[in-house]
Amino acid sequence: MAVADTKKKAPKTVSIGGRSYPITDHSFDVVVIGAGGSGLRATLGASQAGLRTACISKVFPTRSHTVAAQGGIAASLANMGADDWRWHMYDTVKGADWLGDQDAIEYLCRNAPTAVYELEHFGMPFSRTE
Repeated sequence: MAVADTKKKAPKTVSIGGRSYPITDHSFDVVVIGAGGSGLRATLGASQAGLRTACISKVFPTRSHTVAAQGGIAASLANMGADDWRWHMYDTVKGADWLGDQDAIEYLCRNAPTAVYELEHFGMPFSRTE
């Protein structure tokens, strides 16, 4: 007859500053570092694809770089008058002193309205008149 080991194993701990903290192991398919707009969107996309996903940030999302950026997000929504993604592309290329990757800038400007609407449906508030 086998006797079961009834002793509990001591949890792994680490000592920092004289205090002991338990260590918990986690396993993920994807780990995203940073909870700014891009990090949160990457985390959401990986999770929606069925991957076990973690998002790690040293600050709260409400203090992320995206929130701290003062430039905001520009997209050709045509909500305040005539607008076109091509005008946004020109402004972006010119603002980069013609050194930006124009294929990437075109992709960004063409798809910005869809991205803004998606973020809005996720609950992100936008000021469209300032």
